Amino acid sequence: MGLVRRQIQPLIEETLEWARVVMIHGARQSGKTTLARMIAEARGGTYLSMDNEELREGILDDPTTFLNNQRYPLVVDEAQRGGDRLVYAIKQLVDEEATPGRFILTGSTNFLTVPQISESLAGRVQIFRLWPLSEAEIADSSPDEIGRWFESSPNPAPASSLNRADYLERVCRGGYPEVVNLDPGQRRRWFQGYVETVIQRDIAALTDIRKSSALAPLLRWTAGLTSSPVNISDASRQLGISRQAITNYFEWLQTVFLVHELPAWSRSLTASTARRPKFHITDSGLAASLLGTDANALASPTNPATGPLLETFAVNEIARQLSASVRAYTLSHYRDHKDREIDLIIKADNDDVVAVEIKATSSPTAKHMAHLRWLRDQLDTVSPDSFRGGILLHTGPYAVTLDDRLHMRPISCLWSN
Repeated sequence: MGLVRRQIQPLIEETLEWARVVMIHGARQSGKTTLARMIAEARGGTYLSMDNEELREGILDDPTTFLNNQRYPLVVDEAQRGGDRLVYAIKQLVDEEATPGRFILTGSTNFLTVPQISESLAGRVQIFRLWPLSEAEIADSSPDEIGRWFESSPNPAPASSLNRADYLERVCRGGYPEVVNLDPGQRRRWFQGYVETVIQRDIAALTDIRKSSALAPLLRWTAGLTSSPVNISDASRQLGISRQAITNYFEWLQTVFLVHELPAWSRSLTASTARRPKFHITDSGLAASLLGTDANALASPTNPATGPLLETFAVNEIARQLSASVRAYTLSHYRDHKDREIDLIIKADNDDVVAVEIKATSSPTAKHMAHLRWLRDQLDTVSPDSFRGGILLHTGPYAVTLDDRLHMRPISCLWSN
C-alpha cells in the first residue's frame, strides 16, 4: 500500500521542538522506521540502523565521535541493539548540548524494559508507542468519536454501510502495513514468518532462546483466549510449563509487543471485583492467523472465536487512536464474581470514565446494555459526574441513544468521519 499518514506524527513532531530525544517503540513491522525516517528527512536529518551488523560494530568502536558527526535529527533504528555504549554516548551528547530534537530512537523492544536505556536517558527522552495501522489511518480519516463519548451527548453517527462480514474481513486482515493488501494465503504465510522472526530474533536478544521453545504454543494459547482473563495455573497445566516460566514468557511477549495487558479496573464498587488482567494479541489479524481461522469460518454463528476476536479488534482500534492523543487515557476492563463484565473502561486524566461493550451482534437490544447501565448507576452514587458514557459497539448499521448517557454505535463509528 502507499504511504499512510500516521495520526501520531504531529505529536512526535511537536515534541521534537523541545525534547532532546524521542523514542518510538512498538511491534516489529508496525511502521516505526518509515515514520522516523520521514520525519528526520523533512528536517534535514540522517538515518542509521543498528540492525546492520557491520555498521553497528563500526559505530560502537567510537560511538561519541560517530554520532557527533551526523546531521540531526539522527534516527537510530533498533537502538536497543547498540547496548550500553551507544546509550551512554547519546546521554553524553545531549547532556553537553541541550539542543532539542537531536535523536529519534526506534525499537521493537519496550523501552521501559531495557534498563540501559530507561535508566540512562531518564528525563531526557519522550516515549511514543507506534501500533500497527488503525482503521482510521487506513481510511485516512480523522474521527473524534472517542472524544465525543466523554461529552455525555455524542453527536448522532450516520448509519454504517458495513455488515458483519465486512467487519470480520477487517478483523482477519489486521493492521500491519505489509499485510493490508495481501490476499488471505499470502497474509497467513507472512504472519507465520513474522512470529518466527520475533521469537528467534527479538526475544533471543532478551533471554536464553533455548528456554523459549514454548513461546509459540503459548502465543497460540493466548490467541485462543484473547480478550479473556488469563489464568496462569491453567496455562501451566495445559502447556506443561511451570507457573514462573509462564509468567516470564508473558513478560517477554509483552516486551516485544506481541500481546498487551488490559488490567482489571475497580473503584470500590463491590467487594467481589475480579483482579485478573486480560491479555489481547496486539493485532487481530495476527490473532486470527495464530488460531488458523478466517472471515468465512468466523461468520458461523456458533464459532466461539468470533466474539473475542471482534473485541480484540475494537479494543486495539481504540488503543491505537488514543496513543496519538495529547490527553492521557488509561485502559482497563471490569469483571466481578457476579458475572458482571465490561469489555473496556476508558479513564481520562481527570478520572472521567467511559465504558465500552463490544458485541458481534448486528441486532443489539436493551439487554446488551445491562452491565453498562449498572455501572452508570453505581458511579452516579459513589462518584457523581464521573460516568460520561456507556457505549455498545456492534456490527449493525444504526446509531441509537437508548437511555441517559447510554449509546449504541456501529463499530465503524471509530473511523468514520
